Parts: sequence; C-alpha cells; structure tokens
Amino acid sequence: MADLFKMLDTFKTMQGRLQETQEAMAQQTFTGSAGGGTVSVVCDGKLQITQVRIDPSVVAHQDASLLEDLVLVATNDAQRQAAAAMQESMRALTGGMDLPFKLPF
Repeated sequence: MADLFKMLDTFKTMQGRLQETQEAMAQQTFTGSAGGGTVSVVCDGKLQITQVRIDPSVVAHQDASLLEDLVLVATNDAQRQAAAAMQESMRALTGGMDLPFKLPF
C-alpha cells in the first residue's frame, strides 16, 4: 500500500511539473522564416500564430502564390520549432521515459 501512495505522489509531482512546463512554454515565442527572411511568422508555445511579417518587396512582385507559399513555409517552421521545444521539455520532465499516450505536438 505504501508503494501505491508513493506512486501517486510521484504522479502528482509530475502533473505539477507538466503544468509548469506547459505554462512556461506558452510564454515562449518561436519565429519561422522563409524567402531569406522576407516572410516571418511568430507563434507561441501553444502553436498559436501571433504575428506575421512580410517584407514589402515580396508584395511588390504581386505574385500571390509565391507569397502564400512563403507564409506557409514560415508558419510550418515556427510551429515545428515550438513543437520540438515542447517535446524536449517533456523529455526532460519524464527523464526520457516514453509516455503510454501520444501528446498533441
């Protein structure tokens, strides 16, 4: 019975650390870019896009499909960085232990 209580305490501690990690990640920002920096996208640790910057020279070309592609690449880059940082944080939190479920990132 003592082992069960110890395990429950361990899970409560991990749950608290998980919540702290998620809150810390939510405060971080990640910037993805494309086209040599002509388009950049910023997202937070929740993978929410918070800012899009487009260099006016890209707009001057009036090539909508090129601009769309650049925004897409920059967005994917920013979200990939955020997801990788969250995975690394989770790996550190669990001591490299694989979880029995898949996290949404």
